Amino acid sequence: MAATWYNAERVRQSGSVILSRHLPELRAANERRRQSLGTPAPRNQSMSWSGFNDWLKGLRIDGGTAITEHTAMRVSAVYACVALIGGTIAALPLHFYRRGQDNARARYMPDEWWLLNEQPFQCWSAAAAWEYALWSLLLLGDSFWRIHRAAAGSSKIVGFEPLHPSTVQVVRIRDRLAYRVEPQPSQTSSSERVQSVTLDQDDMLHIPGPGFDGLRGQSQIANALQTAGGIALAGDQHAINFFRNGARPDYALQTDGSLTPDQIENLRAQLNERYAGVGNAWRPIVLGGGLKVEPITMTASDAQLLEQRRFQVEDIARIFGVPPFMIGHTDKTTSWGSGVEQMSIGFIKYTLQRHLVKFEQEINRKIHRRADRFCEFETAGLERGDIKTRFEAYRVALGRAGERSWMLPSEIRQRENLPPEPALDQAPDGDSTPTQSGDDR
Repeated sequence: MAATWYNAERVRQSGSVILSRHLPELRAANERRRQSLGTPAPRNQSMSWSGFNDWLKGLRIDGGTAITEHTAMRVSAVYACVALIGGTIAALPLHFYRRGQDNARARYMPDEWWLLNEQPFQCWSAAAAWEYALWSLLLLGDSFWRIHRAAAGSSKIVGFEPLHPSTVQVVRIRDRLAYRVEPQPSQTSSSERVQSVTLDQDDMLHIPGPGFDGLRGQSQIANALQTAGGIALAGDQHAINFFRNGARPDYALQTDGSLTPDQIENLRAQLNERYAGVGNAWRPIVLGGGLKVEPITMTASDAQLLEQRRFQVEDIARIFGVPPFMIGHTDKTTSWGSGVEQMSIGFIKYTLQRHLVKFEQEINRKIHRRADRFCEFETAGLERGDIKTRFEAYRVALGRAGERSWMLPSEIRQRENLPPEPALDQAPDGDSTPTQSGDDR
């Protein structure tokens, strides 16, 4: 008697028979959904299991609005937050230092300085690469840079290639991580097929976002932005439909008589054809047969459309840690103090710094691997106050009213991007120099 569990078709082919049968239906349904939402076509790339799982489920809120990296950027608040953080960090110089005796630091410029400040990889400027890295981190939860070396086993780094998070799979092998990288969209063409590659953790810069579990950070789109971004998209669509209809309130047609279902459908079709849309917004409605127009008064304020859209700006800004006034939301006064100086310092401390530290630590542990070499972002340009406050601080640093100085004039000129004047470091009598920076011991 043959075993009832044996399935000849299942044994003849690899993979799941059921999934293989239903994949074409799933792809067709996903394509119909993509076209209805107006989202771009998917790129030619392999899909990780997490991405395939999200594709099956669909990242939607209850209202049916799908949230993807593309639709999220259609929300002005999301776009402004990502552009602000990414653009600000992209403009910061990344300096490399040697640590000497007494913990004194001195700048130096290795080959990595050029890669991370000017051109990390072919076709990538440093500013564009940093913005892409922050875009990946803020929306998808991870930022990946492949480390290219001069040869296998070489310690010489020749490039940092930004990778799209959906093309990278992370696995743990004992106590180390391995990264399987699928071909990037820019590498795939009809005439050339780039193979996937598996990298050791020493050949990958991996900067995860909040919720890091040892493998991946949590995607903001799949978590924090799924509801807030979906509501914002739904509000935008509601506003589009409202103005597409000429910003006219809803109305009802009343009659003392009775209409057949066919008459009702014909009347509705004629009204939509002649009076719907912005171009027909002010055309008068001509009715007969005892029909009367009874408007249903509901303004945008009554529907709380404006209030809801304002709240969504604040909610999205809260997710990214951006003060609302820095993305143009100025309805409420800020509690960050007055003046650009306080705004900039607060933004650096509580928003940028948490991202900068992650990048600095990942670069230091993958490139330097020693305590006397490290890199650091230069944020002094963002922290500079107005010219009066800045020059008053310099006066204190040079020594005022008999106080001990702790800066040299040449150091101040360097901070102001002025050429050095060594003669200014001489004391007035010409016999000695003021106290060196940090030498008040």
